[in-house]
Amino acid sequence: MKQGQTSMTLDIAKYEIAMEGADMRAVVLTLDRGQNVPWHYHSAITDAFVCLKGPTIVETRAPRNTYVLNAGERCDVPPMTAHYVHGLDDGPCQFMILQGTGVYDNVSVGGAGD
Repeated sequence: MKQGQTSMTLDIAKYEIAMEGADMRAVVLTLDRGQNVPWHYHSAITDAFVCLKGPTIVETRAPRNTYVLNAGERCDVPPMTAHYVHGLDDGPCQFMILQGTGVYDNVSVGGAGD
């Protein structure tokens, strides 16, 4: 996948690329207790989240929403929508993100408590 602006380093238990092409990719992220994917957005791509072990919480801004995903459940976060991902009660979780189509970027915004 072509890279655009990236401004975030993840401090998580595991990051695995399952598939990557010119304008799409699938990654599996594993979060230990207390870990998260901080608030950020993507300019052109959609993140499609699929919970593998959870619950996984995906919070969004504008529109403000909280998705509580159990294993096998999914949600989409469209481009230009800030989102924050963590486990229920800051517990561990694992999820796959299907990202595409387009150029990948990662724009950090605000703090986890926002």
